[in-house]
Amino acid sequence: MLASTSPYRRKLLERLRIPFDVVAPGVDETPLPGESPEALTHRLAIAKAQAVGKTHPTALVIGSDQVAVLDGESLSKPEIHERAVAQLRRMRGRRIEFLTALAVHCEATAKTVSSTARYVVEFRSFSDRQLEDYLRVEQPYDCAGSAKADGLGIALIRRMEGDDPNALIGLPLIALVDLLAEHGYEVL
Repeated sequence: MLASTSPYRRKLLERLRIPFDVVAPGVDETPLPGESPEALTHRLAIAKAQAVGKTHPTALVIGSDQVAVLDGESLSKPEIHERAVAQLRRMRGRRIEFLTALAVHCEATAKTVSSTARYVVEFRSFSDRQLEDYLRVEQPYDCAGSAKADGLGIALIRRMEGDDPNALIGLPLIALVDLLAEHGYEVL
């Protein structure tokens, strides 16, 4: 089970060619007071997997959460144009860390395993016109930090660093293969 309604995560998981269903986890994603970005993503990935596990106790449930981090502050999904503009203006010419937490849970065995993938993106010093053109075409209002590297957003990026480029899109597949194996499920 994929505890996510993200079309990006669904598309990534399809690449592993394993059977799965999608269930909305219904988890409140509000950060706790003083919660660090890493703690937030880790808590939410586990909460999503465990929430769906309660209604699907024999399934392996995959939960994931992502946040962009700038100056120690979490940048979540902007949801509206004005927030996306503000986020991208702050990000231009800077290095941003994307944290993608992943959890695999089985209610029947009461076992949860998790990990966090880090990906660093260095943005170009793009103009306001380029920023607006990007937002008009991509409308990445459902992407952490307004950055959609799997589309036109790649034109805003100078360089990327990390172990798994899938983590930047929202589901670290390399780590997922390992976490599924810890539950005894071999992808190949």
